[in-house]
Amino acid sequence: MTNDDSIVFIVDDDIRIREALGELLASHGIAVCAFASAGAYVDAAKPKRPACLILDIELPDINGLDLQKQIADGDHPPIVFITGHGDIPSTVRAIKRGAVDFLTKPFSEAALMQAVHAAVAQDRKAQAERTGLDVLRQRYLGLTPREREVLPLVISGLLNKQAAAELGISEVTLQMHRRKVMHKMAAASLADLVRIAEKLQIPVTHSRRTGE
Repeated sequence: MTNDDSIVFIVDDDIRIREALGELLASHGIAVCAFASAGAYVDAAKPKRPACLILDIELPDINGLDLQKQIADGDHPPIVFITGHGDIPSTVRAIKRGAVDFLTKPFSEAALMQAVHAAVAQDRKAQAERTGLDVLRQRYLGLTPREREVLPLVISGLLNKQAAAELGISEVTLQMHRRKVMHKMAAASLADLVRIAEKLQIPVTHSRRTGE
């Protein structure tokens, strides 16, 4: 399997491991960028490509599990841990925090490549979802202030006349704004608009007049 657009980051203080993993991954057509420490990895500029982070547990500057916790909220790829001293508590911690796999040295080529492919696929999906969300945000920013008032009323399930009453406008004007919202958000239906609003975490507005 060859993934020309993917990249694997390796963080291991043993140059022999870095070189061996680099050669193995290169033989599978996967680009590699290796680091001798966690700090070097964190400070490096990284390409926006589907990726995987192969991370050693024992590092000279910071424990691999601590690094996992440190970068959990950042834009970092899924992690495959490797270690020469695996234990059940460490494995459980790593997996609970989202690690794709936890491999104890020496591990097989098949086990490593299976974990790498799974991590890259996971990151590819996550990046696609982030890109899609960015597109939706840009569409939302293209709405006028009034259209942003109309949207939560529409997705709440209110009738046009109820939503219009909430805003103090005519039903015809409300319908006009509703059509523009649907068009600008590229929503094919009301259900589609509701799903878009959920992704953008737009709260539903219920009618104060009807008590709904």
